[in-house]
Amino acid sequence: MLKIVTNFDELLKAFMVRAIVFIEEQHVPYNIEVDEFEHSALHIVGEMEDGEPYACGRIRFLGEYAKLERIAVRKDFRRRNLGHELVDFMMDVAREKGFHKFKMHAQAHLTGFYGKHGFRAVGEIFKEADIDHYLMVKDD
Repeated sequence: MLKIVTNFDELLKAFMVRAIVFIEEQHVPYNIEVDEFEHSALHIVGEMEDGEPYACGRIRFLGEYAKLERIAVRKDFRRRNLGHELVDFMMDVAREKGFHKFKMHAQAHLTGFYGKHGFRAVGEIFKEADIDHYLMVKDD
């Protein structure tokens, strides 16, 4: 079940998923993974029925754009369409807040994944946390 984080326990679960995926799997340093926007962002967590966290993301509202960030699904839960459900849920949350333009910094190997949601790459490839990324945007 996907939901907006509303308490400390849910926030810890989102951070746990991020630590597993970004810090452990992708070797992103902690001081890059956790930043000054944690307190102002809206966090999303995905939990199984037993409370086990499997996915997370965060949204920052920047001008006319909702920026989708820190989107992650734990390895054991991939290939079940949960990532697509997470992206759709995040965009629906942003739409409910009146946002219809979206952007993200997508890892280069995921541009096809986000393309299925209507995002398109803009500009040149760039490094973020020593990983190739593209700016991707979508307008409803």
